[in-house]
Amino acid sequence: MDVNIQKYMALISVVEQGSFSRAAEAMAYSQSGISRMVKDLENEWGFTLVERGKRGVALTSDGMAILPYVKRIVEDFRMLQRQTEEISGLETGLIRIGTIASVAANLLPDIISRFQKDHPCIEFELMLGGYDEIRSWISDGTSDCGFLSLDAAGGLDCTEILRDEFKVILPEGHPLAKAAPTSPSTSPDTFPIEKLADYPFILIEKKGNTEISELLAEKGIKTNTRYTTIDDYAAMSMVESGLGISILNGLVLERCPYRIVQMSMPDTAYRTIVFAVRNKEMRSRAVREFSEYVISNTE
Repeated sequence: MDVNIQKYMALISVVEQGSFSRAAEAMAYSQSGISRMVKDLENEWGFTLVERGKRGVALTSDGMAILPYVKRIVEDFRMLQRQTEEISGLETGLIRIGTIASVAANLLPDIISRFQKDHPCIEFELMLGGYDEIRSWISDGTSDCGFLSLDAAGGLDCTEILRDEFKVILPEGHPLAKAAPTSPSTSPDTFPIEKLADYPFILIEKKGNTEISELLAEKGIKTNTRYTTIDDYAAMSMVESGLGISILNGLVLERCPYRIVQMSMPDTAYRTIVFAVRNKEMRSRAVREFSEYVISNTE
């Protein structure tokens, strides 16, 4: 890839992610590498693009003026990639996938493995983020496709792939954990939802994803929220340690490494996970083929 295109992509990622460290993680570079690429652009153009502060980075006025042109160049480059893929077939190519962590851990490895048996030279870039980030990445072409909730996918071309049940999780030995630890082959008992307020509650709140809070509000469920975290696995560990109980999605609870009990809610609640693209007609050949693998392996 042209080194200047990489620098432009680095600048866009820093702006979208709000920090050099998150941009480095999203692009699978070192933080110093991302910082150096942005600095190279500033030296080349002779003005400052971003300002660093306690709350992250922000574009300067000069950076705001230049960013639309940088995005246009990157989008043109990606269109060029798609066109060359169409001409050369599926021998080479790159598919950028915006995805939530639970899909990346529990659905994508098997799908990608099957796809690469037929198309071994196709490369993948997984971009982990929240719903808002993923929708934005797909909308502006940063990602070719992505996985997010149906409620957050407004304006995108979507295919439903999974109904993911919300589960109450408790530590083993909890008075209400009557069932043995849940495995994929066992059916959990139903949790008496009115009892949620009787125990410390661990709330998962992520950037652009407040679906647990929205679920509780929609059903009029009161909780005794003592802890808030953005990390599903931190919540599971806290539950295992007896700090409280929580609500998580079933997908993230697959292959659960913690000694916790999963229980269904009385009125079973779900989130709908979709596979989304900006426009089905504008997909590259590689993305079209990958889309078919996604749908056929999640039906």
